[in-house]
Amino acid sequence: MTHHEGDPAFRVLTIKREHQVPESVNPPILAPLSLVHEEAYTKVPLQTEERNEETLKTISHAPTVVEDGSFYVDFEDGDGRNPVNFSPARKWAITINACAFTGIVAAAASSYTMGYSSMIGDLDCTLFQATLGFSVYTLGFAFAPLVTSSFSEEFGRFPFYIVSSFMFVLSEVMIALAPNVQAVIVARAIGGCFGSTGAILVAGTIADIWLPHQRGFPMSLYALAVIASSGLGPMIAGWIEANPSLQWRWIHWIQAIVSGVCSISMLLVLKETRSTVILARIACRVRKDTGDGRYRAKSEINKPCLMSMIATSCARPLRLLFTEPIVQSFSLWIGFAWGVLFFLLDSVSGEFKNIYGFGVGETGSVFATIAIGSLLGYLVNVYQERLYKKYVHRKGQEARLYMACVASLTLPAGMLIFAWTAQPDIPWIVPLIGLTLFMTSAFVIYQVVFIYLADCYGPYASSALAGQSLCRNIITTVFPLFTSQMNDLLTYKWSGTVFALIAAIMIPIPYILFFYGSRIRGCSPASQKILEIEAERNNSDLEK
Repeated sequence: MTHHEGDPAFRVLTIKREHQVPESVNPPILAPLSLVHEEAYTKVPLQTEERNEETLKTISHAPTVVEDGSFYVDFEDGDGRNPVNFSPARKWAITINACAFTGIVAAAASSYTMGYSSMIGDLDCTLFQATLGFSVYTLGFAFAPLVTSSFSEEFGRFPFYIVSSFMFVLSEVMIALAPNVQAVIVARAIGGCFGSTGAILVAGTIADIWLPHQRGFPMSLYALAVIASSGLGPMIAGWIEANPSLQWRWIHWIQAIVSGVCSISMLLVLKETRSTVILARIACRVRKDTGDGRYRAKSEINKPCLMSMIATSCARPLRLLFTEPIVQSFSLWIGFAWGVLFFLLDSVSGEFKNIYGFGVGETGSVFATIAIGSLLGYLVNVYQERLYKKYVHRKGQEARLYMACVASLTLPAGMLIFAWTAQPDIPWIVPLIGLTLFMTSAFVIYQVVFIYLADCYGPYASSALAGQSLCRNIITTVFPLFTSQMNDLLTYKWSGTVFALIAAIMIPIPYILFFYGSRIRGCSPASQKILEIEAERNNSDLEK
């Protein structure tokens, strides 16, 4: 029996049948708990959740006894192929490249609106048709990850980054060369699908390479890339549209060039970070080198087929979305906030043109408030983290909600300020203050939703987050479709007032969860299942 003892890159564990005495070999070093639980910080892949449940049960029981006499392959301490052992320079290079791609995808979503005027004239289309291209982009974010996450589980993150980034570049080129608005709509749908597939992997990549106590700043950088770029994109695109020799086609040519550079950088800098995929490849290579088929990675044991993984990816988020009150309430809350954001992205330009006589470039600069609000929201979340560390022993997961309760009040306040002060006799800086306040509140809500759901649902976190993402992006798709009609019927002031009133109705959501969240989870079948798993794990720790 060959143990490959001379290879320090991995360690094997002899697995014997139950009641047999195992050979005297060193037990494997289990993967760091952050890798086992990485899906608690990301939306995808969903299929690891079932195996994470087993991991929670058995993590304290190495060596593990199974019935197939396999050799379990795992990382050695300090193994350079373990993603958490990458050098700091490598980790930051991967993080910055991945966040850059996320920022480009987010900028492409919003910058599209700045080219409406020249696109409508060039392609002889209606405003509704142009707006449809804006909306279908987010449909890709709603549905594509439910299917593609299974392929990420099977083949790893790196191939998906490369394929997604290059296909995204091609979608931007397709828009820039589009002969009609139908081609633009199709290309936007394609860009949304591939852009979302790449962007949603970023949170998982961060969880792959950074330990839990190190993830704060990288995750904040990711959130800033998502939201701040939504403002920076149209700010730059506004000045491109203002140039008669550039206009809407060059908005997309420039995006294609920037995303192309990013794709090449990702190809050169990124490497596979999913530990289960790396270990499976090591085990496969050992089986090939030794001719011994008993070498296995843990992820290969009882691995479901691809179709089963896809079915789980699609079904579980929907089940949690329709049966879990916490997921439902937070999904509606963040979905509404994101819908209003995209409503504003679609209407702010027209509002400042009509009321203040801004040109296209100047209206694009208005979107700098989104970036400023995102930065302020990040600073608020730094303070929220301090509150969490101070009160978590008393409030548990609900200690995440202190600033969310404040944001529930400032969100409608910012919307009212923006709606009621955008008038010719009031300086333009005043409604921008309201817009910044709204964006700061939306950023706080965005981060709280992700972290709170991850804390509450543990091994089911990725499904809970996928469910809220599905709801959020569907709402985001719908809102811009009635922007023009609503503003024409109610005017900008009363449209904003309606949304502010709806936001005011949602104020109780974080307060109810803050005071009664633990009781609500106590009635939840999913939460009860998680508590059972954690209790069994704690008992195992005591026995050990």
